[in-house]
Amino acid sequence: MGYRFTDLTTACHNDWRAYVEHDFVRQLGSATLPEASFRHYLKQDYLFLIHFARAYALAAYKSPTLADLRQAHEGLKAIVDVELGLHVGFCREWGISEQELEALPEARATLAYTRYVLDTGSRGDLLDLHVALAPCLVGYGEIANWLNAQPSTVRGAQNPYDAWIAMYEGDEFQAAMHAELEWLNARLADVTPARFAELSKIFRDATRLEIDFWQMGLALIDQDLTA
Repeated sequence: MGYRFTDLTTACHNDWRAYVEHDFVRQLGSATLPEASFRHYLKQDYLFLIHFARAYALAAYKSPTLADLRQAHEGLKAIVDVELGLHVGFCREWGISEQELEALPEARATLAYTRYVLDTGSRGDLLDLHVALAPCLVGYGEIANWLNAQPSTVRGAQNPYDAWIAMYEGDEFQAAMHAELEWLNARLADVTPARFAELSKIFRDATRLEIDFWQMGLALIDQDLTA
């Protein structure tokens, strides 16, 4: 029996739980997260999405099969044609204009994670790239599900962040998460123990960088790198 995605999360259990159950996530669920922290996160997440699209373009280049190429193409289209527009609209509801988004400097946490993903994909193969992206694509779906299981989570109009939870618990994102898990599990099943150790390191590093991304929002770190 080969490896599965759950073996990656088990290999870095403490880091994975620290990411999924971060104070930013907990406060978002309990409606106690400062609005300034959420706005800062939203703005940097816009920049992350742009690099996420670049990662899918890299995935297309790295694709060994037509099926992989089509998957990368659909992912790139979804981000550029749909997700970025939705994110801009979501930011507008929080008082953040598109002009402000376009003029944003990248926080160090944004630079660190996005460039790590792109560098990992450039140096490695398609599986390396997918594993580096997994804490985001799979993690956000798991975070939404984890929040829904917590008695402290506030839903509905009493929580200004309810729409964020709803987005990642929604059928569309959950379907994308499960499709990614299926893709990962099919390929992890064939890797050797030595190769799995390499992939575990990539996953652990990416998870730690996601933790830093939460912490950036919580602590309002790097609000302006030009200062």
